[in-house]
Amino acid sequence: MKTLHTRLFGVTIFVSSALLFSIQPMIAKMLLPLLGGTPAVWNTCMVFFQAVLLCGYAYALLVSRWPLKRQLVAQLALLCLAFISLPIGLSSSWVNSVPPNDNPSLWLLLCLAASVGLPFFIVSSNSPLLQKWFSRTSTESARDPYFLYSASNAGSLLALLAYPALMEPFFTLRAQGRLWTVVYAVLVLLIGLHSLMLWRSRATEPVRVEEETATPKPALNRRLRWLLLAFAPSSLMLGVTNYITTDIASVPLLWIIPLALYLLTMVFAFARKPLFSPRLADLVVPGATIVLLMLYLADASGSGSRMLMVLHLGYFFFAALMCHGQLAADRPGPRYLAQFYVWLSLGGVLGGIFNALVAPMLFRGVVEYPLAILLSCLLLPGARGEGKEQRLDFALPVLIFAFTIGLGLVADRYAPTQMSGSLFVVALPLFISYPLHKRPLRFALSLGAIILAAGLVTGVGRSTMHSERNFFGVLKVINNENLNVHSFLHGSTVHGRQSTIPDRKCEPLSYYHREGPLGRIFKQFENSRPAGKVAIIGLGTGATVSYARPGEHWTFYEINPAVVSVARSRDYFSYLSDCAGAPIDVVLGDARLKLHSAQDRSYDLLVLDAFSSDAIPVHLMTQQALDLYLSKLAPGGLLLFHISNRNLHLGDVVADLAKSRNLSGLSMLDLSPSQPNGKDPSHWVVLARNNADYGALANDPDAQPLVSKGTDAVWTDDFSNILSVFKWGYK
Repeated sequence: MKTLHTRLFGVTIFVSSALLFSIQPMIAKMLLPLLGGTPAVWNTCMVFFQAVLLCGYAYALLVSRWPLKRQLVAQLALLCLAFISLPIGLSSSWVNSVPPNDNPSLWLLLCLAASVGLPFFIVSSNSPLLQKWFSRTSTESARDPYFLYSASNAGSLLALLAYPALMEPFFTLRAQGRLWTVVYAVLVLLIGLHSLMLWRSRATEPVRVEEETATPKPALNRRLRWLLLAFAPSSLMLGVTNYITTDIASVPLLWIIPLALYLLTMVFAFARKPLFSPRLADLVVPGATIVLLMLYLADASGSGSRMLMVLHLGYFFFAALMCHGQLAADRPGPRYLAQFYVWLSLGGVLGGIFNALVAPMLFRGVVEYPLAILLSCLLLPGARGEGKEQRLDFALPVLIFAFTIGLGLVADRYAPTQMSGSLFVVALPLFISYPLHKRPLRFALSLGAIILAAGLVTGVGRSTMHSERNFFGVLKVINNENLNVHSFLHGSTVHGRQSTIPDRKCEPLSYYHREGPLGRIFKQFENSRPAGKVAIIGLGTGATVSYARPGEHWTFYEINPAVVSVARSRDYFSYLSDCAGAPIDVVLGDARLKLHSAQDRSYDLLVLDAFSSDAIPVHLMTQQALDLYLSKLAPGGLLLFHISNRNLHLGDVVADLAKSRNLSGLSMLDLSPSQPNGKDPSHWVVLARNNADYGALANDPDAQPLVSKGTDAVWTDDFSNILSVFKWGYK
């Protein structure tokens, strides 16, 4: 009977945690289309979830001090109250209230609070309360109920993994919300069953009072260490999430991987029988830190991005396992269980706030990620020096800083390439620092000195003209004196270039070159149509205005105000000011929302050229988005999709969309490497209502008919399947 009771507690906590973590990607995916598909949506959502989790744990700490019967009644009452927020969804009032210009973080937090705040809060309190209730039973394992925390994280982990594998590919968002409500009702019944059993048992009064009273209260420095050990993995998780979603796509699949690894380390750390020796992570983290920082500081993200993604995720796993292993080893007795979870949750939410809200305001680049790496190194277990030996904790980092500066000056003069110079600057100091890992403070300060020095000296040979960060990511303008061009980068991806030679300043370069697919498309457009109206979703450098003709009217839709500012600054790019042959309007806001106010059937050409680093926002490639584009496209008009991408096969997505609306399509793929004349490889897809609308473009040697594979998995606002288009191979 006692074994059955224990298993019932485990099952209930498992279901509760599965609900808790399945709601996160679901509501974030609902919100993503409203905010431009930026990775910051998920990071801001994570801050909200961590904050509400902290509130749930604080509530559990408060309630756990009440008589048991009062706890049972209060918990059941709140669980039933949460039904007023179900099923999960977004009301039209929230959809229509998205701020067009300001940072939408506050709006996003308020929307989350109104839509999922109540159910998430009450479900988050279940795990610590159930563990506390279990500790009051007469079961032998109740002396150390923390193994139930492992079951809690296992439920969270399986729910996260099931979302991209089972939920997202087969259920619409509306169906997901209804299914969540059904499982929530099952959870309420399970909690009711526990309440009935505990009400009738002798567990209405605390057991083992002598043992609990004898347990000393955790000291403040011990609780602060809990906070730091929880802060570091939380900050690292959001840092690595931002890294991989910026370069690939901001979608649930890639949100879930770091969060799943985070939960997996919790499962391993708090399991009754650990699967890994705690020393394993302690041994791996120092060496992995050296390798990761060497590649990170050398800015090696331009090639092999998926292999680098694996490296970053692997490092995060072992660093989080190290921190969580120390937390599990230092857990207090059941009397302070709820307090322990509050401190753990507080560390998590502070890590989230630092990454998602504070760092974008303080730093122009993604500085919070290396700072979290340094904190993890500082938390390594190691010996503590005393007396004169402690002076080396500060003297050695100063020497290493000076050594790195010296290497930088040499590399700036003799290194053949920027990347080789950066590797030369950071590799040797990092390897010299490795033996210091047994002294965590000395090790962390030395690595920090290398990061600081590398940032100073590797910038000597680089000419970053402008760097800016906001809710939508990091923007940079780079001056390449050797090629006489200014380049515009969002994240790690180039989004346009302009020549600094006066006679060439109005030549569209990169993906927009006249000898590339877009140039041939515009040539056919000019030959077959009189001057008309053109709409471009995504501004970039504004290079496409080089194709504008007198008598036309061009409208750009751009969600990021920083992009507009950069494109309009003649110090960086002058396409808009000097090269436009027609009047130009720039509409600030998400194109899906702003296009509704445009006149129907007014555009002769509509170009989708929106990116977030290398990722095209998914909500701009759905059936509902296509219907909106077609409603604004004039008879005989052309619809262009720019789908150049390092990581996703998006041609099949557009082909399925075209088939669903009986459209004709041409794929124009240019795989030739970057040319000295400024042309880069690119992939464009042209859609038309009739084949005749293409004109001579259909005879272009690079134009291939766009053929759907006949699948019924058309992407909609309710459904998308990123697994089906991910480029698993390396080319």
